[in-house]
Amino acid sequence: MARLYLNAKVYTGTERYTDALTYAKKVIAAGYSLHASYPELFMADNNKCTDEIIWSVNCDGLRTQAYGNTTFIVHCASGDDHNDYGVAGGWDGYRATQGLANLFPDLSGATDKRALFTTSVYSTSETQIAISDVSNFSNGLHVKKFINVRSDGKPTSDPTNTYSDIDFPVFRLPEMYLIYAEATLRSGSGGTTTTALNYINQIRARAGASAIAAINFDLQAILDERGRELYWEGFRRTDLIRYDLLTTNTYLWPWKGGIASGTGADTKYNIFPVPTANITANTNLTQNTGY
Repeated sequence: MARLYLNAKVYTGTERYTDALTYAKKVIAAGYSLHASYPELFMADNNKCTDEIIWSVNCDGLRTQAYGNTTFIVHCASGDDHNDYGVAGGWDGYRATQGLANLFPDLSGATDKRALFTTSVYSTSETQIAISDVSNFSNGLHVKKFINVRSDGKPTSDPTNTYSDIDFPVFRLPEMYLIYAEATLRSGSGGTTTTALNYINQIRARAGASAIAAINFDLQAILDERGRELYWEGFRRTDLIRYDLLTTNTYLWPWKGGIASGTGADTKYNIFPVPTANITANTNLTQNTGY
């Protein structure tokens, strides 16, 4: 409910930031806490991280064998360095652009432990991060956030290292902290900027990052913090829509709009089309504008 209310204005035209605060506070008060280690939240034994992970899609290398779920995520993110990801082979698929790299002061994790990027086979140099050829997996920022390796050093359940044990976190406590902060700065009732800033700095302290000063605490700071904390967990598109940045020229990233330098895109892409098969099956449905 907190997540839905945060986005209510975009999709209904009516803001519900007070409601977002109300429900975020309910979750925050439910007894969860930040797990000590950020990387452990995305490892093969993250089922033990119930202090922070509120609900997840559970995956098991023996009992939920499929090429979807986190098996897809971890294989697609890895290439020749797949052993570092705890899987038998890399699929040379996913990588990030300069847009994600720019959110971190450095990519080594020295100033922010959430910077989980590959430094073995592929370097994190500017040359690599610049994607000159979208079909070449060696281009782009290689993310090593989800790894099929246990934090306790024990073997994973699938002896072939094909299928993942990593549970996919759908709800984590830090998202509620971030919702509280954003809803407060968007003039929702029931929160304080002091508490909001404290929540954000708790997240940053866990990552070993310096605290944000009150003078720099604004909506852009929260969007950037969401990018650092929640990247590759399925939030960025929705966040950019809420900030009116997904299709506009205000914020560009490499290959946005189909060109290397990035450009604005048709606003119709703020929502998805209704599949033709669904419209054919149900004449009460109409296609979204522009499709």
